[in-house]
Amino acid sequence: MALAEFPIFAAMQADSIAALSATVTRRSWTAGAMIFQRGDAGDHLLAIRSGRVRLSLSSPQGREVVLSAIGPGDILGEMALIDGLPRSADAHALQDTDCLVLPRAGFHAVAQRHPDVSLALAQHLCALLRSTNHQLESIAIHDLQARIARFFLFLLEQEHGPQIPPAPLLRHGLNQSDLSAILGASRPKVNQALQTLMALGTIRSEGTGLVCDLPMLRALAEAS
Repeated sequence: MALAEFPIFAAMQADSIAALSATVTRRSWTAGAMIFQRGDAGDHLLAIRSGRVRLSLSSPQGREVVLSAIGPGDILGEMALIDGLPRSADAHALQDTDCLVLPRAGFHAVAQRHPDVSLALAQHLCALLRSTNHQLESIAIHDLQARIARFFLFLLEQEHGPQIPPAPLLRHGLNQSDLSAILGASRPKVNQALQTLMALGTIRSEGTGLVCDLPMLRALAEAS
């Protein structure tokens, strides 16, 4: 993937993308590798070309809270482009992962000459905040099955955009412990809710992913 293929950059003008691309390098990590830790220097953005990355927080007691799992077309470390502060979460490669690396210094140099660059980043951060609000609302208001449905729809929209196929395959890369941390429920309750969704035909296992019945998933998400 080239820089222009990432949603955050797609709305920029061609000369802006070309200027940013001139500052970009590539880097890869093997599955299981730590990409960065909370507190590391925040001096670049990563745009995922292939693979999958888990973002999480860890307590001093060793408890981990998974924030999200992201894949090709997604970016991470974007806040560092603005404030330059240390990383606010841990990032691990769930699979072999290849990224474009956009340095903060290069971003600022280009943004000073191309105003649409800063606007695109601001629009992306607004979308990120809306997504966070959506996740908090789901945890606070909806029952667990609806929260799972809404979270799966969110992941499917990330992968497919607004035109999700009727029976999409979801490869989220999260285990039940990860889901329980994201959804604010115990692992046994998450397991029970997933089994119920399978019994209803809303989801079914296929390889390492889940085939989703999109109309049923939406109906369950909206019912609450």
